[in-house]
Amino acid sequence: VQLQASGGGLVQAGGSLRLSCAASGPASSSYGMGWFRQAPGKERDFVASISWSGGNTYYADSVKGRFTISRDNAKNTVYLQMNSLKPEDTAVYYCALDTNYSGSYNYSWAFEYDSWGQGTLVTVSS
Repeated sequence: VQLQASGGGLVQAGGSLRLSCAASGPASSSYGMGWFRQAPGKERDFVASISWSGGNTYYADSVKGRFTISRDNAKNTVYLQMNSLKPEDTAVYYCALDTNYSGSYNYSWAFEYDSWGQGTLVTVSS
């Protein structure tokens, strides 16, 4: 499976961005998707995840109420709508795919994911 993330850029604090992640190649018939981010000098942190049906979504406390994860299975694409952006949201954002995603918990550990995209940089200026 190949994942291609896009949509990053420079935005002022309070602004919005929508990230996209398109999956291509062999994959199981259903899979969960997640977004992580990594700021300079910091570890990769969980942002959000979503089940195949979209019925289960989970968010890090730091983004809850501001970010929304969604997916379009017909396009094999997952989205991350980011509103009310803050300078501390500045990071490289990575999408990831988990073929064993049940949706029963948040799947916030990076090791749980099978495939990763290349990352897209989000910079929020103050």
